[in-house]
Amino acid sequence: MADADFEVGVTPLPLRVEVLASHPHDPSAFTQGLIDYGGKLYESTGLNGRSSLRRVDIETGAVELQVPVDEAYFAEGLERVDQRLIQLTWQSGKAFVYDLDSFELLAELDYATEGWGLCLAEAAGHLVMSDGSDQLYFRDPETFAELGRVAVTRAGQPQTMLNELECVGQVVYANVWQTDEIVVIDPDTGAIGAVIDTAAPGSDPLLTPEERASADVLNGIVWLEDADRFLITGKLWPRLFEVGFQPAEPGG
Repeated sequence: MADADFEVGVTPLPLRVEVLASHPHDPSAFTQGLIDYGGKLYESTGLNGRSSLRRVDIETGAVELQVPVDEAYFAEGLERVDQRLIQLTWQSGKAFVYDLDSFELLAELDYATEGWGLCLAEAAGHLVMSDGSDQLYFRDPETFAELGRVAVTRAGQPQTMLNELECVGQVVYANVWQTDEIVVIDPDTGAIGAVIDTAAPGSDPLLTPEERASADVLNGIVWLEDADRFLITGKLWPRLFEVGFQPAEPGG
């Protein structure tokens, strides 16, 4: 992201998607949160009565371990903190804490906003959380207490609908709900320095027209550090994609 300018008010750098590989994904999974650890995917799926926490084989898409979430809750974003998984819920003001290996429920945490996306900014030592607004909230990984917040802007204007998050180095990648875009945010200033339009001319196509007919929106982004690439998918998508992000073609 060396070419991106994260100064507030500056037009973000446009990027396109380069597809490097694809893998099967459960087309019934309403993907809300996605992380990678130990060569496995951990996925939070949503909808009342269908929400779950899963461990998934990346190559085959096979669900290796799954626990349901009580039907009263609509599960959302997911992140790992040490040997624990923290799973948000949408409008219930509650996060569930699980053991990483067994998925045993260990604790519940409360918060006052909606819950959308979650990631861990390791260098800063705090969680970053979205609630569908233009705000990113910084939370203590142990107590979930709010430590601060920042308003996210795109060329100086508020950027709302921030959804699933991935913290990578000093920046935050965020899916923008109901769009084909992923934005790259400086969490110190809230400025968006780059916009990845996965449907822009020049981007490699993701789903086929037939697949897209039964799929929902793009949601879910993971940084695969060992492979030096990202993994993206969406709600009810039949595939996961290993991708790179490249400068958009002029006029694209």
